[in-house]
Amino acid sequence: MRIASWLFSALLMLSSLSRASVCTPHFAPEQNKELGWQGGDAAYSIPLNDGRSVWIFGDTLYGEQRVVHGTEPRMVHNSLGISTCDANGDWHLQYVIRHDAEGHAQSYFSPANPRHWYWAMDGFVAQGDLWVLLLCVEPATSPAPAAMNFKTCGSDLAQLSHLDRGPQSWDVKIHSLVPDGIGAYPSATAVVHDNFAYLFAIYESGKRPLVAARIPLTGLDQPASNLQYLASDGVWKKGFMPKNAQKIMELGSTELSIRYHPELKQWRAVMFEPSGFSDKILMRTAPELTGPWTDGQFIYNVPEMSPGPTRDKNTFCYAAKEHPEFEQKGQLLFTYVCNTMDVPSLATNTKIYLPQVVTMPMPR
Repeated sequence: MRIASWLFSALLMLSSLSRASVCTPHFAPEQNKELGWQGGDAAYSIPLNDGRSVWIFGDTLYGEQRVVHGTEPRMVHNSLGISTCDANGDWHLQYVIRHDAEGHAQSYFSPANPRHWYWAMDGFVAQGDLWVLLLCVEPATSPAPAAMNFKTCGSDLAQLSHLDRGPQSWDVKIHSLVPDGIGAYPSATAVVHDNFAYLFAIYESGKRPLVAARIPLTGLDQPASNLQYLASDGVWKKGFMPKNAQKIMELGSTELSIRYHPELKQWRAVMFEPSGFSDKILMRTAPELTGPWTDGQFIYNVPEMSPGPTRDKNTFCYAAKEHPEFEQKGQLLFTYVCNTMDVPSLATNTKIYLPQVVTMPMPR
C-alpha cells in the first residue's frame, strides 16, 4: 500500500508540474465593459523580471461591442495587456485601455502632433524600466483603401517606469529617436544583447531590406544621441543612415520577432514571407544577431489566406512573431493577426482582428 500510495503521489505531483508548465496565450473580447478590449493587432510580448509579460497591441477596438461608423472603427491607436500564468498553468490577461479622469478612452502612447499617432511595437526591459518602440504614423497623402490609408513619419522610444504600480499609473516618458524622411524607422523588433538594445527597421527602398541599429544600455536616457547603425562595411557607426547600412536581411519585414535560443545556439526570426499578402510564415536562423541569416524555411500556411472557395478576398494577415517565454521544451509558439479591407465588416465578423496563437514542434 505504501508503494502504491507513493506512486500515486508521485504521479499526482508530475501531473501538477506538467499542468503548471503549460500556459498558452489566448485572446478574446471583453464583455459588457465600457472600455472593454474588442480586438487589436501587433501582439508583441515583453517578459518582465517579475514573471509578468506585457503585450503590445496596435489599433485597438474597444467598448461593450465592436462599432464602425462608415469606415471609422471605434478604436484607440495602441493599448497594452498584462499576462500572468498561475500555479496551475492557467493563462490570465488584463487588457489595459488607458483612460482620462472622466473615463474617456485614450491611446496609451500619444505624440505631441495631433495629426500623428503611434503604433506601439516591440520593446525590452533595461535599467529597471520597460522601453517600447513607437512608430509614428499619419494619414496618407494620396487616396488609399481605408485599411491602408496611412504613411510613416519617424519613430520614438517610450520609457515606462514604476512598473510596480498598476499599468494605468505607469510613468511614460517619450524620447525622440529617428525623425521623418530617411525611409527606415526602428520598430520592427528589438532585443537586448551584450549590453546593447538592438533595434531593427525595414528600409523602404529597393527590395526593402532589414537594417540594424543599437543603443548602449548606459545611453538609453538620450537614445537619439547614442544611436548607432551597422554600416555596409560591417562597422558600427554613430547615428542612423539606412542608405549606408548593411542589409541584415535582403528581404525584411515591418513586423517580426528575433529571439535567441540558447539550447540551439541560434538566433531565430519568425515572420511572414516578405512578398506581401502571403499565406506563408517562415523561420530564418543565424549564428549571430546580425547574421548571416538564412533565406528561411516555411513553417506554417495561414488558413485565412489559403486559396479556395472559402477564401475571403478582403482578408489579409500579417504580424507573425514568436513568444519564447510561453514555449515548452521542443515547442514553437507564435502569433499572427488577420485584418480586412472591408472595414465595416469588423463590426460583425468578430472572428477576425484577434491575435491567433499557433503551437508546433520547434523546426530543426
